[in-house]
Amino acid sequence: MPTRSALVTGATLLVVLGSAVPALAHAVLPAEPPGAYAHAVASVEPTGAYELTPGRFWSLVGTGLGLAGGVSGGLALARSGRRAGAGRKGAMTALATGLAGAAAGGLVVAAAEGGPGTGYGIVGGYLSVVVGLVATALGGLALTRARRVHRAG
Repeated sequence: MPTRSALVTGATLLVVLGSAVPALAHAVLPAEPPGAYAHAVASVEPTGAYELTPGRFWSLVGTGLGLAGGVSGGLALARSGRRAGAGRKGAMTALATGLAGAAAGGLVVAAAEGGPGTGYGIVGGYLSVVVGLVATALGGLALTRARRVHRAG
């Protein structure tokens, strides 16, 4: 089982690569005149239910970050009452990944131009905001409990 630091490093790498690839593709691919895609825009087909659009992808990334933070926060909360200082790293990891997941979901929701079923990932964006905030709350609770045990011990 990978460690939490490996998961955070992998998630960070995924975010960095995910944001660099479109910029690289835009720099490498030839630019077309604005009218070149007019025929394609006129015949837009609806997005299928199982197609992975960029909005759906980023909402999945945000939800994954939130879930990783929730697991980390839950484990840190379980460990925080055992001994002084236990669970502090996990609580910080949960705070960071929870906030990153909520931020990713918020960006997806802000960028969505349509409602559910349009392919913009708005439902997944709302889900990742909620999961990210729950992970952040778990991390904050675990951090508070770890500080309290540390002061009493």
